[in-house]
Amino acid sequence: MSKEPPNSPSGGSALELQRIQRVDIRDVWPHEAKDFTPWLAENIDILDDDLSFGIDPESVRREQSAGSFSVDLVAQNQNGETVVIENQLGQSDHDHLGKLLTYTAAFDADVAIWIVGDPRPEHVKAVTRINDSGQLSAYVFKIQAIRIGDSPPAPLMTLIVGPPESAKQVAAYRQETSDRQQSIRGFCEDLLEYANAKTPLHSGVTAPSGSTVSTSSGHPGVNLGYRVVKDGTSVNVWIDKQGAPGEWHDALFGYLQDRKAEIEESFGGTLIWEAKELTRARKLQKSSSWGDGESQRRGPVRLRKLWPE
Repeated sequence: MSKEPPNSPSGGSALELQRIQRVDIRDVWPHEAKDFTPWLAENIDILDDDLSFGIDPESVRREQSAGSFSVDLVAQNQNGETVVIENQLGQSDHDHLGKLLTYTAAFDADVAIWIVGDPRPEHVKAVTRINDSGQLSAYVFKIQAIRIGDSPPAPLMTLIVGPPESAKQVAAYRQETSDRQQSIRGFCEDLLEYANAKTPLHSGVTAPSGSTVSTSSGHPGVNLGYRVVKDGTSVNVWIDKQGAPGEWHDALFGYLQDRKAEIEESFGGTLIWEAKELTRARKLQKSSSWGDGESQRRGPVRLRKLWPE
């Protein structure tokens, strides 16, 4: 009596398995800044499974200046913390590690992510020590490209080092914040309904999966943003025009500052006028705290009071 091949379906032939083939990442993303960074900005959720808090895709900003340098990506995670991301498709080096730490300080970031084609052991150890200090949540990811058989290339992002217990934190966070995410979405839907009655600028804008609603003001480089964080809400005018020099941002910000009294009177309250020295972006902002549980339930009413009539 003949025997069937091991692990084969009864009465069938052995299952044919394909092997994973490595693809040169430069064949997929020839240029780090022009190809990989824009791709990552559009696919930022590829990092979420290994982070303590997922990144809000609506908050991602490219090539923000920090002095004479420019960080690849700056974003906010779903806990309202600032995240800086430095990309390096080659072998990790001291220069990029130093830049990552500089950007972290310049943007007062809580999370630092270093994406590397070939992380060296000494740099992995250095990031581990940074995490051990407890002052910063730092991650190193290894980026590769693979294909199976004749399939198109696919990204393979592997977490090399992160904060202690990061995987458990992710699972706990997702379970704990499920109800909060639904509440935030409902809040944003209420906000947009109110906004659409005031201005056509928000037509077509839908409630996000994260905590940020953003739309254009109708002027290039000037955007409107609304954020919901743990302790309250904020509304802002964000001045950041891709490719425009810092002088353009300063000139527009100065123009608005010359009309500060008129703007705040029209708005109905004082605003925070933010122009950090090491970044080109400029911002006008108003924040509101939830306070107790009752005020949190009345969040949409509170935010409406911030809205200029």
